[in-house]
Amino acid sequence: MRPVIGVISDVKARDGHVVHGVTEKYIYAVARGAQAMPVLIPGTISAVDSAMAPERIVVDEILAAVDALFLPGSPSNVGPHHYGDLPHDPPLPADPHRDDISLPLIRAALERGVPLFGVCRGFQEMNVALGGTLFQKLYEQPGRFDHREDSSLDIEGQYSPAHGVALTEGGLLASLAGDTTWRVNSLHGQGVATLAPGVAVEATAGDGTIEAFRVPDSPGFNMAIQWHPEWRFWEDRLSSGIFTAFGAAARLAAERRRGGGRLKATG
Repeated sequence: MRPVIGVISDVKARDGHVVHGVTEKYIYAVARGAQAMPVLIPGTISAVDSAMAPERIVVDEILAAVDALFLPGSPSNVGPHHYGDLPHDPPLPADPHRDDISLPLIRAALERGVPLFGVCRGFQEMNVALGGTLFQKLYEQPGRFDHREDSSLDIEGQYSPAHGVALTEGGLLASLAGDTTWRVNSLHGQGVATLAPGVAVEATAGDGTIEAFRVPDSPGFNMAIQWHPEWRFWEDRLSSGIFTAFGAAARLAAERRRGGGRLKATG
């Protein structure tokens, strides 16, 4: 049996309904790149009938059901109140129902050694969950590049390599790449302002923007990446290596869980 990787969903209003979903490229990368069974995890389930109370998914229940967790990218942003900032005026796209489950789930997964991989918004969620802060508009910061995609290009052009990153010597990404430099795509408007304590930088852009980090003291595989390795991962050695390593960690976790060796949930 393939390991089960829970994929955090976005929560959006559409045509009078509330939709929980994930862009297919992320699901495909988990299924084929990590060789795992992707299972979508909803955010807070808001009531169709306003007289009903919202249904909250319990962290312990999620961690009892999956072998690993994947935090995909999204057009939405982490609510700034989670890192002590005021909303930008006008407010930027947000998804409080996703924040409601992703932030506590990140902390619990890292504490218990559940394999965890965050991309783009997932990268930002991991930084915030661990006590870091974000620039709400990275492109307005002096000396920083504009890391957003060129909207005049087609989708392939938007996801093409945009700039180089320096991979930390001796880090996991450098070992997977077999090099200390790499070209990556870039499709994000926000970025790390203050890096969370206790994390190790894995990649940095030429303007000093942190592009990847991991939590070395967590007992399981974990990685946070600001660019989009899920995009045609099979065409890029580093991207395919990341998903292969993530899948291997999920399979090891599955073997331990099915063999009765998984840590008991707490809290």
